Amino acid sequence: MGAHHSADMSLASPLLQTSLERAHAHEWALVDVETSGLIARRDRVLSVAVVTLGPDGTVAEEFSTLLDPGCDPGPVHIHGLTRERLRGSPTFDQVAGRMAAMLEGRVLVAHNAQFDYDFLAHEFARARSWLPVTRRLCTLALNRRVDPPTDDLRLGTLAAYYGVPQVKAHDALDDTRVLAGILRATLDEAARLGVPLPLVDCPPRQDARFMPQPPKSPCAYRNPGRLLPGAPLVQGMKVAITGWTETARAELVGRSVAAGLNVVTSVSGLTSALVSNEPASASGKARRAAECGVPVLDEATFVRLLGDVRPGVPHERSGDSPVSGTRDVRDTVVPAERPLAGRRVLVLGGGHTEAVAVRGRVVELGGAAAVNVSASVTDVVSLPGGDADRRMGRIASRGIPVHDAAWLDAPGPRAHARREAPGVVPRGGVVDLPGDQVREAPWTVTATWAQGTACAIDVVAFVVDEEEHVAFDEDFVFYGAPENPGGTVRLFGDGPTEQTVSVSLATLPPSAHKVVIAAAIDGTATFGDVGAVEISAGPGTSATPLVRSTLDAATTERTLVLAELYRRGPVWRLRAVGQGYDHGLADLARGYGVDIED
Repeated sequence: MGAHHSADMSLASPLLQTSLERAHAHEWALVDVETSGLIARRDRVLSVAVVTLGPDGTVAEEFSTLLDPGCDPGPVHIHGLTRERLRGSPTFDQVAGRMAAMLEGRVLVAHNAQFDYDFLAHEFARARSWLPVTRRLCTLALNRRVDPPTDDLRLGTLAAYYGVPQVKAHDALDDTRVLAGILRATLDEAARLGVPLPLVDCPPRQDARFMPQPPKSPCAYRNPGRLLPGAPLVQGMKVAITGWTETARAELVGRSVAAGLNVVTSVSGLTSALVSNEPASASGKARRAAECGVPVLDEATFVRLLGDVRPGVPHERSGDSPVSGTRDVRDTVVPAERPLAGRRVLVLGGGHTEAVAVRGRVVELGGAAAVNVSASVTDVVSLPGGDADRRMGRIASRGIPVHDAAWLDAPGPRAHARREAPGVVPRGGVVDLPGDQVREAPWTVTATWAQGTACAIDVVAFVVDEEEHVAFDEDFVFYGAPENPGGTVRLFGDGPTEQTVSVSLATLPPSAHKVVIAAAIDGTATFGDVGAVEISAGPGTSATPLVRSTLDAATTERTLVLAELYRRGPVWRLRAVGQGYDHGLADLARGYGVDIED
């Protein structure tokens, strides 16, 4: 524990200083936290380190301290921070002022930055303060764009690749110093590639929704359908409540949940009943109930029915045998004898239809269709107008071969692969996920689109049951609610053109049969304007993807279902969907049982 200060250590090479001054000149605050768990609204920060850098890469100040969280420190075997070691350390509110002074006016940098950002936001909220950060940079997301030839993107792996010494893993201060070296090297490589920094705007997080809240447990029973006139309530029925109630709302909800009912916060076609003491109410829930034909009960009738709730059918994990016609993701999804196996091909120029056809041909030949320039791009196909693309200078400087479309008729021998290439899944393709990796780590699906995209795109996720509906509204994960109540599904905003959904498949409740991952455009633009969207999937946020798919069939659509993670017997599967819709996010959400207007 303690504070450290240094003013004579420079982490900038001359080449980096040049690139920093030209394109990446920011005041930086590099951060690392060790925590008692993985869920920011529940778990606590045990140690924290901050290293500030000036625009030229020179270290301005270092600060690190252990913290007394006032709770069990969690996985000691990972971070080594026992209760005894933490005893006597300051609490977070005692160091919040010092940290705020170091963070204010600087870009927060961390490896998997949303994790550190969310934990700090919650700790500042507990301290009755707010996190003074307006922008952040994730070095994990930046390295995904650069795509160095490493087996994974973990901090230790990148440190070894970039030649940064690492003294003690999971020590906050040492990890932050290592991060500084990785930032230096990655900024340098990003400048060579012409990769823009994936800076994320951060709203102030001082309001009540970032304070700790108790988790909501999913209902254990399947929805039996509508409540029929004169019939009893059945466990699993979806019940919404609107307006004033004689019984305190919290007590009424608690009694309903204890009886096995699923209390929801909005009304859909699958709602079993609406409780309201105002039959003529003009509330949004009442209007939706009238539109959908949902029966309405007054409170007295509902309370009487609560006295005799009939047994329901529990959710069960399906025991069906796996269906034939799919492959394990560990198998090569595209046969290795295809001539483009192991290559990543970037298509430039051409109209939308022509570019879609060429990318489809790349996939047919076993290659992966890239959407941006990175260190892993092996070939470029230039269609009419492609030679005028602003990225051509970078491509030429890196010696990446450029071909015309005729090259795909006979692309020549397979290039030597730097590492095992991810499997390529065509639109509609399905792969089985390896059970050992599903059990050991959350499965992540990252969506990436062209770095020059002007419109805003939001990636969202729906955790749905057998009826393809969310069990409750909080299982709709989006920018405003980036984590579901159980912490099993999370959204990471990795930059303006890349977002990641992390799913802990092994700990999803039995009611969760599928996780649907989609993208929606904010505004009037369409996916025809955006072009291809690449999805990559693998175990953990830092792992090399095991599966890639490029989806660009959309033209006039404003929402696009990207992928589904679903359960089939004992096996979890991933399907690359690529199904687009002309309507917006509100209509897409309503299809999964969420009325976001309420």
